[in-house]
Amino acid sequence: MTSPISPINKHYLVVVADQSRAVLYSRDTLRGSLKELRSFTNEAARMKTGDLLADRGGRSFDSHGQGRHTMQSEKADPKQHIATAFAKKIAETIAADVHKGTCRGFALVAAPRFLGTLRQEISTVVKSEPYATIDKDVVGKDEAVIEELLARA
Repeated sequence: MTSPISPINKHYLVVVADQSRAVLYSRDTLRGSLKELRSFTNEAARMKTGDLLADRGGRSFDSHGQGRHTMQSEKADPKQHIATAFAKKIAETIAADVHKGTCRGFALVAAPRFLGTLRQEISTVVKSEPYATIDKDVVGKDEAVIEELLARA
């Protein structure tokens, strides 16, 4: 049997993210100061869509008849695919902390265009809801700015 986790080792997790970068902070209390735990970068999110695509679809004959057409498939936007993969990586990190029992709760501060993707990926691996959700792009800003946003939430 594993020993219970001491309340001293428990923390609140604050995730500040956009499509290309995420910073995870911890705080001892709900209103405590932020301490950076780790950061993630997603270099592919900064690339142009044309650089992400290998090539265009070729041409093919129909299975019957005389028709010929392009092999353009109805694929998702490559930028969205990369953002989803990045959100999944962040969600797995949060889930590991929650399942370990060291996380009292978590907050999400993310760019509006990325927040929905992040929430969707988190909901598949973590059963609890965030105690705060803020749709602001503040990645790279000072901790004081983030603390103030969380205080108002």
